[in-house]
Amino acid sequence: MTEMTEADAASTVDGADLRRSSRDLGDVRERLQAWLVRTLPAGSSPRITSLEGTSANGMSSETLLFDATWDDGAGTRSERLVARLAPGRHDVPVFPRYDLGKQYETIRLVGRRSEVPVPPVHWSEPDPAAIGTPFFVMGRVDGRVPPDVMPYNFGDSWLYHAAPTDQRRLQDATVETIARLHGIDRPTELFAFLAPDAAGDTPLRRRVAVAGAWYEFAARDGFRSPLVERALAWLDDHWPAHESAPLLSWGDSRIGNVMYHPAAFEPVAVLDWEMATLGPCELDVAWLVYGHRIFEDIAASLELGGMPGFLRVDDVATTYEACTGHAPRDLSWYGTFAAVQYAIVFLRTGARSVHFGETAMPADTDDLIMNREPLERMLAGTYWS
Repeated sequence: MTEMTEADAASTVDGADLRRSSRDLGDVRERLQAWLVRTLPAGSSPRITSLEGTSANGMSSETLLFDATWDDGAGTRSERLVARLAPGRHDVPVFPRYDLGKQYETIRLVGRRSEVPVPPVHWSEPDPAAIGTPFFVMGRVDGRVPPDVMPYNFGDSWLYHAAPTDQRRLQDATVETIARLHGIDRPTELFAFLAPDAAGDTPLRRRVAVAGAWYEFAARDGFRSPLVERALAWLDDHWPAHESAPLLSWGDSRIGNVMYHPAAFEPVAVLDWEMATLGPCELDVAWLVYGHRIFEDIAASLELGGMPGFLRVDDVATTYEACTGHAPRDLSWYGTFAAVQYAIVFLRTGARSVHFGETAMPADTDDLIMNREPLERMLAGTYWS
């Protein structure tokens, strides 16, 4: 990994200090209020009383927090709401496509068909004419999120300072939530719209092909990465001998995408469904582990203690097996696949930073990849052991 300061880690890994959008929030507020007028029953007289962006975790879809009031026939109704917006194409989006309707439907079905806690969803608007981009609206949920800024394992977060028993409760409760998600009945029928849209003779082959197409999108305009190309070839050369049955995969199953009860250390809302797909359970299990390991690698490079006893692969796999009866296999391969996808995200967020003039284009494109050194060790077979 290239040498970093703590400030670099905070601004580059999660992008909290980096620009994400060129959207005018004043214009969005006016157009969103006009949309509510058209969407709610006549005479509702909706009014948006506040609207703001958020520096919350994540670097892909835009998230806006807003408060709205309207007349629901029984009196004035007040709601605390969240709008998820597809990013503008001029703002260097992370993914080549954003299907907000699929995200909305996934959250809605998960809420109806499982005990996985998700925010209540209210409306989905596919027409970009309304506010300039497709979006959906959901209710706001109260809870605590392990921060990306500074990363929660750096030593100054509610999770870092929690008692070891509470840290373990959060870990186990998260794995249990993933197990409940994976237990949704008839997933390939219910979530057929999430099947990977790529060639391949198995769901995993198709999912990796999607990642390859995503890389080709990220590599445009001079951002090709020899490291990612080597890693994609490595995945193909070391393909798992067995593939678990396809189920609903959350896709972005890291604790930074979960809101937790402040006292119980249990999930109250599972967020960020834009990577949801159909595939083996190991996709989510390995992503959960690597979503922590990437912060641990950064902490180690800064000579910080981190949280090395948290979300260890063997502990996570054991808990998952106890919940489901299925022992996850080939987690080092799936963990490497997770690292490859993180590398593609870093290519895109690096390109965005270059686009907005926040950083200079490096001579070596691979220097944009903040998990470069760990990924190279994975390809050499010296990381997961």
